[in-house]
Amino acid sequence: MTVALIDRNDVVLRGRMSAPAELRTLPSGDPLLTFRLVVRRPVLKVRGQSVDVLTCITYDRALQRRIAAWQPGDVVEVEGALQRRFWRTGNGTASVCEVNCRRGRKVPRSSSRAAEETA
Repeated sequence: MTVALIDRNDVVLRGRMSAPAELRTLPSGDPLLTFRLVVRRPVLKVRGQSVDVLTCITYDRALQRRIAAWQPGDVVEVEGALQRRFWRTGNGTASVCEVNCRRGRKVPRSSSRAAEETA
């Protein structure tokens, strides 16, 4: 009996912009926008890290223009897929895990305030 596996790689993050987004051109010539989101972890009873700072990227030019207008501290929500990107360096191959965003929006202040009060 053959079992069909259905893979799924969907990520939804809501957090605060930690710094302005950065646009750079890869050696391939493709523009890449990179930004970081600070996402609070669920409240845990043990000590430890209370937030994660997650690297997000997008190659989508329309989304790049929208994200470029976001400011540090803005609460935003993005959707995408977790990916590992590889490139060559002088010392060999390097890689990084990041969220490749296909959608993104700024969360209205009233929604972000309500989410903070229930957290």
